[in-house]
Amino acid sequence: MTTRLHTSVALALIGLSAVAVTHQAKACGLNLVRSANGQWMIAPPAKLSPAAAWQMSMAEATRNVAAAAQPKTKAMPNPLQFLEPITGLWYYTQTAEGNGPGTPDGTLIDFGFQAWHADGGEFMNSGTLPPPSGNFCEGTWAQTGAHTYQLNHFALSWDNTGTVYIGPANIREDITLSNDNNSMSGDFSITQYAPDGSTVIAYVKGTLKGTRETLDSPAPVTP
Repeated sequence: MTTRLHTSVALALIGLSAVAVTHQAKACGLNLVRSANGQWMIAPPAKLSPAAAWQMSMAEATRNVAAAAQPKTKAMPNPLQFLEPITGLWYYTQTAEGNGPGTPDGTLIDFGFQAWHADGGEFMNSGTLPPPSGNFCEGTWAQTGAHTYQLNHFALSWDNTGTVYIGPANIREDITLSNDNNSMSGDFSITQYAPDGSTVIAYVKGTLKGTRETLDSPAPVTP
């Protein structure tokens, strides 16, 4: 499902700025590029222009104004959310942190929508990946404390054309819900494996944030 990443081993062996990229692969949480010698590594982060940053800030301001002006829908409480507060639809962002110079702190790794189900299942739609690459994926979660959760999530990574299988990816998240259960924060890691399921191709970690989506939620501002 969702699709993007990096490994210290890859960075030690290959300089991202020096390789000739021939293919690109994305899967839930990953954004990999393939060098001329056939190795996969995390793609260099895209730079946001001042104009694009200004447009994003204005769009966020417009969203906030629209949300404040919109009348609230009168809805019956969802009993499942009393039993499992994580249940529902969320808008999330994953940001790199602690990976070294190959993936600088603050690099956007992924964003999108995430549905947490009361039966312990989870579903993710990655916003940074094209559909042929496999931008939908699934996971399983468990509650570990009063407001804390752990997620074990799997994706099948393909290149952008959907014709070259890269291997399975594993996304791990440690989540803390806010006291009102309407926002989340925590840490994530993404490990991209070769088809054998044991050889690590790429790895990235960082922080995540999420906002609960409701009947009154306006469209999110995409990074």
